[in-house]
Amino acid sequence: MRDYGRDVLAGNWRRPLRGKIPKVPAEPGLVVEDPGGFCGAVVVCDKEAVTLEDRFGQRRVFPLAPAGFLLDGKPVTLVRPAPAAPRGPARSASGSVAVSGLRARVARESRIYVEGVHDASLVEKIWGHDLRVEGVVVEYLEGVDDLPAIVAEFGPGPGRRLGVLVDHLVPGSKESRIAAQVSSPHVLITGHPFVDIWQAVKPSVVGIPAWPVVPRGVPWKEGVIEALGWRLEPADAWRRILGSVGTFTDLEPELLGRVEELIDFVTMEEEA
Repeated sequence: MRDYGRDVLAGNWRRPLRGKIPKVPAEPGLVVEDPGGFCGAVVVCDKEAVTLEDRFGQRRVFPLAPAGFLLDGKPVTLVRPAPAAPRGPARSASGSVAVSGLRARVARESRIYVEGVHDASLVEKIWGHDLRVEGVVVEYLEGVDDLPAIVAEFGPGPGRRLGVLVDHLVPGSKESRIAAQVSSPHVLITGHPFVDIWQAVKPSVVGIPAWPVVPRGVPWKEGVIEALGWRLEPADAWRRILGSVGTFTDLEPELLGRVEELIDFVTMEEEA
């Protein structure tokens, strides 16, 4: 008995061990494996999901499920890391200096319009802090076909500026022809070259090599979902995409510059 220690059959050995799976903070760089065999380092972790990047640069997003990963071959539960002590000025998701103890400013009369709810949710996630500091409200339209009438109804003027972010604003497009119908020094219409705001998220962030090319005549979102093999409705696919975005570095520069330009325009002080 001295050689083998205590009796291995002693105690209630039939009951499975509970509460023994450790919780591990999903710190950037931590290498784990999901049950499906994808192995990668933690890139981003929010309250619902973690993004892993493998050695080939491919990224995938996984929910933070109990005992959902293997660390050194042993099951662990990944949890969101505790916020690190700030070193220097804290930064917002857009990269601007975060204002501590922020109380939203009274909304300006000026506004920013975007095409749809997906555009609005992405702008809010990255620039929400900045917009509250400046007192700028973002509203979404259902497309831009009636843009001239919408602008006229808004009634832009001194101290009441309007900025509009348009999808697929490239020479010769329907959107560019509609935008050309609006002419006012108090209105700025700008946009990005992407067919849809989904494309403004870098493919590597979503875990794909590139956004698929969708044939003409096929609804773009549905075509993308089918090409990627996702068994999701468009709303669920967007939640997956948006959940993979953490900061401005996850977005294409063609969108970043245009949103910053609109914020500057609607917050610009009028000349005397």
